[in-house]
Amino acid sequence: MAKEYGEVQLFGVGGSPYARRVRIALEMKGVQYTYFEEDLRNKSDLLLKYNPVHKKVPVLVHNGKPLAESLVILEYIDDTWGNHPILPQQPYDRALAQFWSRFIDDKCLPAITKAAFTANKEERDNSAEESLEALQFLENELKHKFFGGETIGLVDIAAGFIAFWLPAIEEAVGLKLLSCEKFPKLHKWGQEFTNHPVVKENLPPRDKLVGFFKARYASITASK
Repeated sequence: MAKEYGEVQLFGVGGSPYARRVRIALEMKGVQYTYFEEDLRNKSDLLLKYNPVHKKVPVLVHNGKPLAESLVILEYIDDTWGNHPILPQQPYDRALAQFWSRFIDDKCLPAITKAAFTANKEERDNSAEESLEALQFLENELKHKFFGGETIGLVDIAAGFIAFWLPAIEEAVGLKLLSCEKFPKLHKWGQEFTNHPVVKENLPPRDKLVGFFKARYASITASK
């Protein structure tokens, strides 16, 4: 168990890949924390108090001091609890991990979301091409069992959306991006990541996720 550093609280939503990142990092480091499940249709006063700028999850509160944005929170967790490091120690390697984590959030996730949940076919097709290009960059970058080497690191946790949420989206909307033929290393990595004991215990139920994405897709196609 990680050394105690006071009270830790996490505000999240069960199906959020961003909140799950934080849960995985805390669990990997053995940090004791209190979890608060939020209803984003009826946000709690505490969430609005701790994250007045974005009013979103996740929010980590450590000894009364709040932090928002999952990648910021992950780096804070790693700096605060030194066991099981998720960021490299060497400055260059650390900077690379930060770059690829932001690449996932800035390039991969928006493109995949548009490819799956955009009503306009031309926009959807263009976003699918952007998604494939982004996934190819990650395929090329993956040189070991995990992006972090032989153990799970920052980029792996950030890419959890690709390993678990993307296949659920593909099933729900009939999209195919992450094929084992086109991206063999990413496909194998995804299996290794989602079957890691800590990760596996901290993923949402897949059937509920698929159902949520099916409903979201149906509402978009119905409004065309």
